[in-house]
Amino acid sequence: MDVDLGEMVRDNRYISIQLSAKSDRALAEQGLTGVQATVLLHILENSEGETSLTDLHRELGYSMSAASSLVKRLREKGYISVEGCPLDERRKLLRVTEKGEHVRDMMDSMLKALPDLLFRGFSDEEIQTFSRLQKKMLKNLSSPEDSNLEG
Repeated sequence: MDVDLGEMVRDNRYISIQLSAKSDRALAEQGLTGVQATVLLHILENSEGETSLTDLHRELGYSMSAASSLVKRLREKGYISVEGCPLDERRKLLRVTEKGEHVRDMMDSMLKALPDLLFRGFSDEEIQTFSRLQKKMLKNLSSPEDSNLEG
């Protein structure tokens, strides 16, 4: 095989870093990071339901401490509020504030622009192949069979 698989792994990591940097620069004016925007969008998308810290942990895959830190920062910046759940005093519900609603359009347009930039020049067939292969890689990484990287 004349393709360096190690280089491909490094390139994937570099792509991820570049995407994060581009989104962070676009969101900086709003005082948000890409990760904070992801959490805020998740809360916005679930604003009709009841979103809690535990939901963020389960649905987005953040540790409880990371989710808690993200919620704290979004709350300090005025993008969300935290309210008690009437049915369960232990549960805290996350609500988007008016300030959080105001950044929705900007975040939506940014999230639409990034894929256009990233996949510029790709054919439909290449995108479909890439999607299939990417799902296969994610499945490989989530397999409990191969834990030789976890020393």
